[in-house]
Amino acid sequence: MKSLLTLGECMIELAPREDGALRMGFAGDTFNTAWYARRLLPADWSVGYGTCVGTDRVSDDMIGFMGEEGIDTSAIRRIPDRTVGLYMISLKDGERSFSYWRGQSAAKLLAADPQALTAMLAGQRCVHFSGITLAILSPEHREALCAALAEVRSTGTHVAFDTNLRPRLWEDTATMQAGLTLGASVADTVLPSFDEETGLFGDVSPEATAARYAALGAREVAVKNGAQDLHVWAENRIEVFTPPRVQQVDSTAAGDSFGAAWLAARLTGADIATAAHQAMALASRVVQERGALVRSIFT
Repeated sequence: MKSLLTLGECMIELAPREDGALRMGFAGDTFNTAWYARRLLPADWSVGYGTCVGTDRVSDDMIGFMGEEGIDTSAIRRIPDRTVGLYMISLKDGERSFSYWRGQSAAKLLAADPQALTAMLAGQRCVHFSGITLAILSPEHREALCAALAEVRSTGTHVAFDTNLRPRLWEDTATMQAGLTLGASVADTVLPSFDEETGLFGDVSPEATAARYAALGAREVAVKNGAQDLHVWAENRIEVFTPPRVQQVDSTAAGDSFGAAWLAARLTGADIATAAHQAMALASRVVQERGALVRSIFT
């Protein structure tokens, strides 16, 4: 099938406007990737989102929003007595920080039902998940998700993993290291960010980050590094690409949009250089605007 399924948590987003007010929307790292991928992939590709939401009005609104944006919602499970999480973005000098409210988030139960999880993943051409996807799950569900991903990978599904660190979501540093290593071990494509990797694993260079994930079984590793060079390991060699120089306004969804463009390019047959340039170009446009989902790029 020509299908991309991203897994994780979509949340209510409160993002700052230029006038200081807050704008409400729906966003979340892997959902952002799905949103951009839907606009980049040909019409004959399906782009879906896999998560759990509640049965309340705001959950209805979220599913309705996804459908309006062209995202297939058939993989979403409804969980009674649960709801969706909320986060607020704060900006300083173009860098964002987050405050979260997700105590009753249904997405934490993404891997709680083994049969539903198996059905969700079956037949997908590509499945994408992130470090946040793993971080919100219990240790048992984290293991279950990665086992299910390893199984579909063995039957031909391409698995992509954005390491995307949120240290406050993890129990401790050792658990975060183990969780990211586990996630990467079931992935064909790994999309880490060097500043996060050097902080967590002590990598001395992007090449070292790429080598570590290649040793876990990845077929390609694209090491993002903000405005610095992108290092891509594939076919036993490193290629280096320089991103466009832009004035950053808001870094929200920079990595998410990069992943969307990378996957859209690679899934439709583009080579590494083309994928790299398309991914860097999209991310560079996203960071020049406020918010996670930048519609003006596509109008």
